[in-house]
Amino acid sequence: VQLVESGGGSVQTGGSLRLSCAASGFPFDDYAIGWFRQAPGKEREGISCISSVNGTTYYADSVKGRFTISSDNSKRTVDLQMNNLKPEDTAVYYCALEAYGFCWVKASLDVDGYDAWGQGTQVTVSS
Repeated sequence: VQLVESGGGSVQTGGSLRLSCAASGFPFDDYAIGWFRQAPGKEREGISCISSVNGTTYYADSVKGRFTISSDNSKRTVDLQMNNLKPEDTAVYYCALEAYGFCWVKASLDVDGYDAWGQGTQVTVSS
């Protein structure tokens, strides 16, 4: 399994960025893709996920209403549109895959539930 993130960068408070995750190298069509982030000195935090089977999504309270996750199953890509960014959103953002996973509750963002991870992309929000 290979996951490659793109789209990180630097923006000012209130700005927007769109991250993309390209997944490849696996034969099954039933999976969940999650987006996580890790700020310096903090634990990795799950922020959003989406199920490939029916498109169900889940968002952490910290990003609900500001971030939107979407997917294109034919291309095996998952995007994260991030609006109204805040300095506290500054972190390295990772996408991850859970084989045969399903995204619908807070537990769907458990770091330990994911099987493969991308290399991460830096997002920096300045005030």
